[in-house]
Amino acid sequence: MRLLIKNIGTLAGILPADVLCLRGSEMNSAEQLHNAYLVAEDGIIARYGSMEELGEEEADEVVDAEGRVVFPAFCDSHSHIVYAGSREGEFRDKIAGMTYEEVAARGGGILNSADRLAEASEEELYEAAAKRAWRMIRSGAATLEIKSGYGLTLESELKMLRVARRLQQTLPATIKATFLGAHAVGRAFKGRQSDYVRHVCEDMIPAVAEQGIAEFVDVFCDRGFFTPEETAEILERGKRYGLRPKIHANELASSGGVQVGIRYGALSVDHLEEANEQDVKDLAASDTIPTVLPGASFFSNLPFAPARAMIEAGLPVAIASDCNPGSSPSGNMMFLWSLGCIKMRLTPEEALSALTINGAAALGLSADRGAISVGRRADLVVSKPVPSLAYLPYSFGEELVEHTIIGGKII
Repeated sequence: MRLLIKNIGTLAGILPADVLCLRGSEMNSAEQLHNAYLVAEDGIIARYGSMEELGEEEADEVVDAEGRVVFPAFCDSHSHIVYAGSREGEFRDKIAGMTYEEVAARGGGILNSADRLAEASEEELYEAAAKRAWRMIRSGAATLEIKSGYGLTLESELKMLRVARRLQQTLPATIKATFLGAHAVGRAFKGRQSDYVRHVCEDMIPAVAEQGIAEFVDVFCDRGFFTPEETAEILERGKRYGLRPKIHANELASSGGVQVGIRYGALSVDHLEEANEQDVKDLAASDTIPTVLPGASFFSNLPFAPARAMIEAGLPVAIASDCNPGSSPSGNMMFLWSLGCIKMRLTPEEALSALTINGAAALGLSADRGAISVGRRADLVVSKPVPSLAYLPYSFGEELVEHTIIGGKII
């Protein structure tokens, strides 16, 4: 199968094949080629160049971009799209002034979602999650990470991860699954947090590993949730069972989550709304990728993570959706591109790097996606007619994705 895209106005996100992430000022450095073409063969980028160089080219499918922008498809490295119901009642509470922690303290938030998920069948969860995933794909995402964490019992956590595996098998996007049993303390363990941590370590993690339904282990290490010591215990057990660490950290306070994540070799630490100068310094001395979630800041009226300071410190910042029913009920990566520019003061090119190559790196996938390179997977977005790359985040809310291409196939 050979795909030819011709008459590309701007081909953006071009990187050498051996670049696996972009750090600091490098995030502004991905090349652009104007009046270009691109050829994909069997789902892999085979070549690209100036239209002046394009001779007679046979192809099974031809897309005439007619001056449109083509760029790497988004890699969303943090989402929670397997859930039941919605939480617009809590939306009203937050409008009235309640904080995230206050909602959680009265039994809402994550526990509310866990109650609903326990009642839902796998088929119901799959159908709802597939619809959300398709919306994300149509808005330009070709790679998605899906976390559990709305189960909080062994049975429900496994149910969520089985749904994620089914999505892996039935959707065109690449899906990676993360076990997040330590998202909150399950209701059955109220007042017995240490017992719940033991349950996660001794019962949940072995069962997840035995079924082979997750690649990563995650913990919500933050004020009012899990301590650095509890987080270390869970990550240690997860690593023993072959699950690579990822961390929710510093959404509500500088919790020590960044440091425990680094210590255990976390691929990424995510949220970071309350990251301080020491957190940034520690990340700069590590290989852990800081993943910021501007959709959660926007929806929940939280501070925006200091992405600008992180870039200036030389960090490889990634941007992800955090799509979930409570604090970020949108997986629209185009809108996140806008938020990265408007609220975090990233250039359009820096934000695109955060949403593509660095998002892929936060999932350990950047060797074969996240950039325009010969040999990388042909996961691409073709925009609608726009005057420039910067117009895409500038015109927030406008539907600007013409085609999502995954593995060289138009979706």
